[in-house]
Amino acid sequence: MNKLTYSLVVLAVGGALTFAAAQSSTPTPAQPAPSLPSQPVASQPAGPGVVDPGHPRVNEVDQRLEDQKKRIAEGVRNGTLTKEEARQMLHNDARIANRERQDMAANGGHLTKQEQQNINKALNKNSKKIYNEKHGK
Repeated sequence: MNKLTYSLVVLAVGGALTFAAAQSSTPTPAQPAPSLPSQPVASQPAGPGVVDPGHPRVNEVDQRLEDQKKRIAEGVRNGTLTKEEARQMLHNDARIANRERQDMAANGGHLTKQEQQNINKALNKNSKKIYNEKHGK
């Protein structure tokens, strides 16, 4: 073992021994370990700018955006999409994501059903464009 490694081991063992000695010399009454709540507790009410990542409509839209991003990257990788086509499609997805954020901010971190339908229409349009470009249509 080289000197540096040996020195670090000695320091770690010495520190552990010192910590253990300090713990045993000052007995404290037994306290139960703090329990974590099974459900997250909302410390702040929902409001503009507060995102609820557990909301199913938000999760669906986010997953679709992620899936489209992967499809675009795959198209560039395998040569079925040019970088310019990919840039335009990613730009469209970014606009959709911005719309989603604005809608969520207006509704306490949630999407209404109507907003989700509008976003899904835009995602469908971009998805069709991705498909058509990748398949030369």
